[in-house]
Amino acid sequence: MIIEKLQGTEERLYKLVAPLVMSIPVIRQNNNYPFKTSRKHLWFVAVDRDSVVGFMPVECKTSGAYIDNYYAAGDSPELLKKLVEAVVAEFVPEQPLSAMVHVRHSDIFKACGFSPVKNWKLYVKMEYEGL
Repeated sequence: MIIEKLQGTEERLYKLVAPLVMSIPVIRQNNNYPFKTSRKHLWFVAVDRDSVVGFMPVECKTSGAYIDNYYAAGDSPELLKKLVEAVVAEFVPEQPLSAMVHVRHSDIFKACGFSPVKNWKLYVKMEYEGL
């Protein structure tokens, strides 16, 4: 498996993730929220044997990098951890890193150095504090 970094408006990004971001089961896994991208996004796309198995878009804001609306096939903890580690390696320590995390994934993010800031029913806002 490799993790590719792609800018939010690159043609290759659309070719890789379009079948997933428009898939009803994937959207359901994301609590029916759509996936967003822009020129300010950097996507980390996990590809295994020519198939996309996960992705993590990161929006680069003036206040820091922000993870939101990610996907890991089968809700794989190992895959999700690899994506989070790739994002941390890219952005830390150059800028603050925060994430809107599904409650079911909060332990994975904690193991990667994130701490909860605010809890909701389905999500936890987390900030990277380091390991």
